[in-house]
Amino acid sequence: MSPGAALTASRRVPAPPPRGWARRAKRHRMVIAAFCTLVGVACITLLPFYWMFSSSLRTMENMFSIPIQWIPDPLNWQSYVLAWQAQDFTRYFLNSGFVAVAITLSNLLLCSLAGYSLTKFHFRGRGLMFILILSTMMLPLEVTMVPLFLIIKQLDWANSYQGLIVPFLVDGFGVFLMRQYMLSIPSDLIDSARIDGASELRIFWMIVLPLCKPALVALAVFTFREAWDMYIWPLIIITKDSLRTLPLGISLFMSSYGTSWDQLMAIAVLGTLPMILLFFFLQRAFIQGIAATGLKE
Repeated sequence: MSPGAALTASRRVPAPPPRGWARRAKRHRMVIAAFCTLVGVACITLLPFYWMFSSSLRTMENMFSIPIQWIPDPLNWQSYVLAWQAQDFTRYFLNSGFVAVAITLSNLLLCSLAGYSLTKFHFRGRGLMFILILSTMMLPLEVTMVPLFLIIKQLDWANSYQGLIVPFLVDGFGVFLMRQYMLSIPSDLIDSARIDGASELRIFWMIVLPLCKPALVALAVFTFREAWDMYIWPLIIITKDSLRTLPLGISLFMSSYGTSWDQLMAIAVLGTLPMILLFFFLQRAFIQGIAATGLKE
């Protein structure tokens, strides 16, 4: 080989990688970046919950120590026992559970019935009715609290389960959620059942509800969480200790004489367990129900 040919060969630029490989590498980098971002957001979101759990295991002497003891030493499990014995928390848990389950079941039934009528029945004013239902979502509880309290007082439902449950038997968001999901159910399926002689109640119960399982799970999780965490309304209408819900019971730990922060955090951890377990077992159907509500008519 001549010297000129050797010099040319040494200066030869290597061939660029295939274009498909470059696209795959770029896609992999984007996936890794998205994964790292989601992990960071998840850590930021979970940090307050871990701090709450960590604080429940600290002693009062180490509660506000600097630096923060993320892993308490020693572990103070006694705070859970003392917190549970400090008040009648068994009663508070049962009250919150009963109210949350009753409100959830009523919303599942009534909101699904409303969604079925708004999607599978054609009547004058259907669109206007749906708009009016949506408009109720724009009014926070603080706006309707005074007239609602006056109604409950006139009905003599203060200090009763009726006063806690009846005002929340149906919710505009639940109607919206069920309507949006039921839009994906073919109307031909409903018409075929009607031709076969099935009643509307049978169609709703045997055909529509089984197809709406993901939306029902999503609605159940949303409604149960709202009812379980409800604080302002029970604070207004409940004065009897036997009817207090869990959020009201937790507030008893805070007083002008001092706050037992370890016990407060311990009972707060116990209060979050039902929601964590509910979402853990229903998360797949919950995500399916939320994803399907974006379907349009």
